[in-house]
This record gives sequence, C-alpha cells and structure tokens, in this order.
Amino acid sequence: MPDLLGVTNPVPGHDSANVNRNIPVSPNDTRIQNAPDPTRVGRMDNRTERQDSGDATGSKALRYDSNFQTFLQRLASSPSLSQAMTQVLGYGTVVSSGMEEGIAGDMAALLRMLQMDQSQLLKFFSGQMESGSRFGGALFAILREAYSSSASEVMRGSILQFLKRYSDYSSSAHIEGNLIRTLGRLTRSIPASWGNQLLPLLEQLEQSMANGDRAGSLRLLQGSILPFLGNYTSRTNDMGVSRTLISMLALDISRYENGSREGLLQAFHQLTAHGALRERLGGFSDEALLRLVENNNFTKAAGRNQFADALAQAAQRAIRGDGGADAQEAFRNILTAMLINESVYMPLNHMLIPLEWDGKLMFSELWVDPDAEDNLKKGRGDRDNTIRFLFKIDIQGLGFFDMVLTCQRENVDLRLYCPPSVSSFGGIVQGELSRIFTENGLKPVNVSVQTMDRPLALSSVFPKIFEGENSVNVKV
Repeated sequence: MPDLLGVTNPVPGHDSANVNRNIPVSPNDTRIQNAPDPTRVGRMDNRTERQDSGDATGSKALRYDSNFQTFLQRLASSPSLSQAMTQVLGYGTVVSSGMEEGIAGDMAALLRMLQMDQSQLLKFFSGQMESGSRFGGALFAILREAYSSSASEVMRGSILQFLKRYSDYSSSAHIEGNLIRTLGRLTRSIPASWGNQLLPLLEQLEQSMANGDRAGSLRLLQGSILPFLGNYTSRTNDMGVSRTLISMLALDISRYENGSREGLLQAFHQLTAHGALRERLGGFSDEALLRLVENNNFTKAAGRNQFADALAQAAQRAIRGDGGADAQEAFRNILTAMLINESVYMPLNHMLIPLEWDGKLMFSELWVDPDAEDNLKKGRGDRDNTIRFLFKIDIQGLGFFDMVLTCQRENVDLRLYCPPSVSSFGGIVQGELSRIFTENGLKPVNVSVQTMDRPLALSSVFPKIFEGENSVNVKV
C-alpha cells in the first residue's frame, strides 16, 4: 500500500516507521519528560506548559493546567485584608498625609460611618448579611433542597441554568456599567482614527441603556460594535491592550444576553416542567416570579449598602493616585484581597465589619459556611445542620484575634486565639463568653481561649474548599 502521507519515496533501510518501532519507551530515562507508562502515574517534570502545583513541594510556580490550583495559590499569597483595611481606616497613617481634597472628603465620610452603637452595628451587620447572599429566600431554599436530593441530572442542570440566568439578570446594571467602561477604554486604546468612529456607537449604546431598551442595546452591541472591532483587529492585527478589552467586552455581552427577562422566564418554565418541582413552583406566575427576584432582600440591601459605595468611591480615587503612593498601594491590596475572597470558587459567605466602638477602632472579617458538613449530600438529612464561622478581628490597642465558632442547633463550640496580653486573662474571657451564650439560649459545649501562635488559614477551618468537593476545577 503506498505511503500517501509521505512527502518523498521511502529510502531502503531508512524506513522511519521501522526505526521508531525499535526505540524503546523508557519511563525511567530522565532525558524524556513525562514518558507514558500505563502502569503508574507519571512524574511531574519541570515543563513550562505544566508547572508544579506548589502545595506539596513548596514550589510557588503558577499552575497553567488548573485554574483552581492557581486560585488556591493566589488565595494563600494574597495581601492581608485586615492589615490593609487597618492601614487605611484604623490608625490614620495613610489618611493623614498626601491626599487631595476630593479623596480626603471621601475618607472622612467613610470614617464617620464606622462610628456605631449597638443598634447601628446590628443594622449594619444585617445589611451585610443580606447584601452578601444573592440566593436567599423561599424560592432558592426550594431549589437548593431539590438540587441536593435529586438524582436527575436533567433537573439539576435545569436548576443550574435558572440560577445562572438569575445571576446575570440581577447583575444587569453592573454588566451595563462594565460594557460602557470597557468601550470607553477601547476608544482610548486604539488609534484615534478608529476610536473616533467608535465614539458615536458608544453614545448610542449609553442612550439605549438609559432608555431601558435591552433588546436595542444587544442589537447595537452584536450587530454594529462587535463587527466594527472585529474589522479593526483583522485590519491592524493589534494584539495589545485592545485584544484583552475586546475579550472582556465579548464576555459581558454574553452575560448581558443571557440575563434577559425573557431568558429568565424561559428557564423558570423549564423548572416547572419537572414533576418534582411542579408541585412546589407551579403556583408562581411570571409576574410573581419577577416581583420575587426584583424585590428580594438582596436587591434591597444592595441599594442601601452605603459603606460599600463609599469604600468603592474612595478606592477609585486612591487607585488613580489622588491619595498618594501609600494610599494607592493600600487600596490596591484591599481590592486584590476582596476580589480573591469573593471568587466563584469560594463556597463561603464573606463579610467585612469595620467600626469604631467606645473610641476604639476595630476591623473584623467574617467567613461563614452555612452547611459545614454537607448533610444533604452525604445522606444525613435527619441530622441537624452545622454552621461554622471564622472571625478575624483586629482591635486597636489589643491586636489580632481569630475566633472559630461552630453551631449545631443550640449547641455551640468556640475556640478563641488571642494575643498574649489577653490570653493571660483566659479564664475570665472564657467565663464571660459562656455567660453570653447561656443568656441567649445557647449551650456552650466547649469554650477555649488560647494564645495565637500564627493566624489561622482558611484551609484549616474550612478544609472542604481544598478538597475540591464544593469547587470547580477547570482544566485548560
């Protein structure tokens, strides 16, 4: 049979196929990287396209084959949010020098918000809880229970599709802002001859969005703006900043299209087509569903979150350099830590609680796992749910504290790690904490006060994050 793929006729005695057959596969030959061996898992070699994970060997090289492993490394090496917030809000070292008038006013307003009494703290904490939980309420409780107990992959897929639609629908205002900002950056990143042609399209888009014409905005984005940018790239071969911005724009356009009201209702109708959900969701009309998702606690709380808005405004000014180099670095660390902490890989609720109490400034970072033992997944639906909290607290004049609190109904287990100056009074602190629990109808099963050797890592308090059981490991 002729060698149809050969570019030349084979030379006698130099048949490449025969030569290759005579080369043995040597898994132990160190000159061959990742040699295949069906009887064992191949070793990890120092290759550029797949670097070591860094968790077992101590290597800090980024993993390019696993987004989740890279996320874990960045989580471990991210700046301390507590220290950055304390630097900005706590002791005034950054606030007091090098700031222009605008950001100085923003920082003063931000600091005034921290002055709280007991009732104000409760209101602030409740608002943080509500604005930090997008999937709260009766509807999502039904869907969460159905997803955990159902063996039907079709129904589970329908639930996930609806949640994705809802997430994009409820983020419409944010996505529209992203689209406008990205296009604005594009007009400044490409040559003026092209940028001047993009400006009228951007103005049309802003007007369309201001009028609430989502369909018209999508037609403009998909029918005019993307083809224009595609023509620009093909004509100029620009592989610089504009390429990154266009990729971000395409992603937001996809989310904008996915989050339409019609798409949300269609995904809900697919849910009610399943018998297990029809009985519980069949009574919802389209109007009732829209009222439920548009006027829930998350939407209301997000609109009232003045601290988050003030912090974002101050950060925007600081990143531009209005507050000097120290403030710029501190706010950059805050944003980096917050973006990582709010990553989609995190199956935890995360809240910030900065306040001034009795003349002392305090910053607390709170992590909550509402289902610490995954009872529904592990077939223990008859067992009481377990909730675990991690408080990281910095109190002016005292230092850093870590507190781990685990609750199962009224039973409470608490471990407090504190500075040496406080741990010497451990017996008094332990007694007071037990008294507080008892007075509030809780049973302190175990309360311990210890000296902090080092800050607790999330992996030690919430190990399921690193097990990958509640995360998505995306391979590229």
